[in-house]
Amino acid sequence: MNTFVRIFRSRIYTAVALLVLLLLIGVIGFKYVSQYSWIDALYMTVITITTVGFGEVYPLDPASKIFTMLLILTSIIIVGYALTVITEYILSRNNLEELKQKKMQKTIDALTNHIIICGYGRNGKQAAKKLLAYNKPFVVIEKDKEVIDKFETYEVPFVLGNANEDETLLEAGIERAETLISALPNDADNLFVVLSARQINATLRIISRASEETSYKKLKFAGANNVILPDRIGGDHMASLVVVPDLIEFIDNLNIVGSSNINIEEIAVEKLYDTNTSIKTIKDLDLRKRTGCNVIGYKNGKGEYIVNPEAERKLEANAKVIVLGRPEQIKELNAIYNLH
Repeated sequence: MNTFVRIFRSRIYTAVALLVLLLLIGVIGFKYVSQYSWIDALYMTVITITTVGFGEVYPLDPASKIFTMLLILTSIIIVGYALTVITEYILSRNNLEELKQKKMQKTIDALTNHIIICGYGRNGKQAAKKLLAYNKPFVVIEKDKEVIDKFETYEVPFVLGNANEDETLLEAGIERAETLISALPNDADNLFVVLSARQINATLRIISRASEETSYKKLKFAGANNVILPDRIGGDHMASLVVVPDLIEFIDNLNIVGSSNINIEEIAVEKLYDTNTSIKTIKDLDLRKRTGCNVIGYKNGKGEYIVNPEAERKLEANAKVIVLGRPEQIKELNAIYNLH
């Protein structure tokens, strides 16, 4: 759409330049052909171009009449062109947002198993940044047009509207979505979004932000799978830097976002089975020998986490293996199992 705007603006600049040139030619022509003063020449040029029908300042001689006829014919073409361009530009400005939203909606309608981010504040922006790093498809719901205009150049699909409304959630493709992140600044709004989203899509994974600890249980009861309290996490992190500073710095240096500096990765057991159906335990994976990565965690089919699982741990359906390694080792892991 920005291309259309540039085209219209260039045409307007051309039309304005032609009008100015026409005015200058008329003034100079009447000044030297009809021997008018500058004021009279300007007056004659304006009434000739606008065809208002006022009388001449002085009777026109044959040369002045020929010049006036040429000026009228030229002005009809140029003024007509200018009016057409300006009218089209005004109409396009009125319809541009509608056309832009239709194009964006077409992109959103083609998405499946995507993520919906409600709110593009501090938390929503960080979530979008990480999802972009992992090339995860997502849609942003934001009610502030100025906020949307700021990230429009990144070609991120967005829905302009209130996430509290079911129509807005449906426009974002919530029925086909895999995850919803409610990052609105108000807990009551997040609660309403969670309730609405859970009613529309019972299998949707919902992650909600909360400002108050009293909202935690309410959001969980409403249907949120995970509730994040940014303030509590920040306070715990700062306190941990006092208690175990070296450990926290080490954890901070573990990158889980990006394409070339990832240290931690998770693998769905189903992908491992697709690679080798004889694999039954973590030991059978032999990830240390094949990629250099170490298995540091295991999440079973019930959602229970096991830190530093034993080698004989059996791999269950719907389970995940969490591994740690250097970026080049993680890259090798991704290549073997075609994770990204």
